[in-house]
Parts: sequence; structure tokens; C-alpha cells
Amino acid sequence: MPRRTRMYLPGQPYHIVQRGNNREACFVEPENYQYYLELWKENARRYDVAVHAYCLMTNHIHFLVTPEQTDSISRATSVVGSRYAWYFNKTYKRTGTVWEGRHKSSLVQSNRYFLTCCRYIEMNPVVAGMVGKPDEYRWSSYRVNAWGAKSELTQHDEYLGLGDRPEKRCHAYRELFMYAILDEDVHLIERASHYCHPVGDDRFKHQIEKRYGIKLGQAARGRPLKWDEGG
Repeated sequence: MPRRTRMYLPGQPYHIVQRGNNREACFVEPENYQYYLELWKENARRYDVAVHAYCLMTNHIHFLVTPEQTDSISRATSVVGSRYAWYFNKTYKRTGTVWEGRHKSSLVQSNRYFLTCCRYIEMNPVVAGMVGKPDEYRWSSYRVNAWGAKSELTQHDEYLGLGDRPEKRCHAYRELFMYAILDEDVHLIERASHYCHPVGDDRFKHQIEKRYGIKLGQAARGRPLKWDEGG
């Protein structure tokens, strides 16, 4: 029996995470990263998904996206995941699943946590000790958001609010990375990702539930999850 397609709220940003099976590497060579990003570029356009930030780690991926349709994210991630798995297995003469399972997703409160999620995602390689600075890592969106590198990323309103010109926005964005993300915010994002709960405060949660007539989960309290190559 086919799995039911997840429904997402159009126009709302989501933090998407997907991990390699058994936390094993799903990217081995530069060509793997490049092919995966090409798949995302193609299918984000095809299924109306705006991509704002991303980071490809050795054994998992992070994306911050906004769907235009209720099924945009589900369709895009499904096609990207299956096509990449086929490519990876064929390239390395292996069989079996590449991914741990379906992607996980967290609705993000834009005005309070959108830019924090961007920082969390793009700081993954630094936290994991892979590089000293985020702009040293090739497979994330940091160079686009912080330095204006050419890309097909879609600039979210929260990013556009950083300045009235591209140079100002890039400068303000880089300034954000001068300060560490608050521990409680890291904890919230990690817990939300793990349990597919929203990244937001109670007021945001209640507003969404009332507006759309749905029930959202509440991130569990407790000790922070351990970083695995940066979260």
C-alpha cells in the first residue's frame, strides 16, 4: 500500500532533514554532492518549492524551503531521494536503501526563527569541525546568502528585510554569524527536527492551529540531542 503524501501549508517555510541509512555516508565524492544539488534544482522548480538555504553533510542533508502547494515538498523530496538512491547504487555498485527513511520536517516561525534556522543549517560544517568558517564549505548556501554568489535560491522576506540592497543584505547576514546561536534555540531546532514539530513559540503554534484548523505537535522537553556531523 503506498504511503500517504504529507500535506504542507503553502507559503510557510519548513526545515527539511534526511539522513543516510544507519548514519552511513550518502555523499562520497564531489560529483555526488553536485548531482544531488542538480536534482534539487530541477525538482524544486518542477514542484514549486522555493529553496532558501541548504547544507549537504556527509551523511545527511538540511534544506530550508517554502512550498507553493500542499504536496510540493513531498513530491520534490520523493523524486530527489529515489533518483539519487538509484544513481548512488549504480555508481558504487551497491544495493539497498541509501536513506534512513522519509525526510523529517519542521514548520518554522518566520519572524522569529527563519534566520536562526539559516544559521543553524549553514553552521553545520563548522560545528562538526570540518571547516573553520562557513564560507570554507562548498556544499552549503552560505556563500550565496552571505556573499551574493550566483544561485537559484529564493530570497525569503526575512532575508530581504536585512537591507534595501544586495550588498547590505549580505553584510547584515554575515554579521549574524559573528554570534553563537543560543543554546535554547539549537535545542528547539534539534528537537523539532527529531519529532517533526514546529520551530516556534506557543503563540505561533496556536495561531497556525486556529487559522488552518489543524493540530501541531509540541517539541518535547529534555536534554539536547547530540550533534551528528553538525546536527
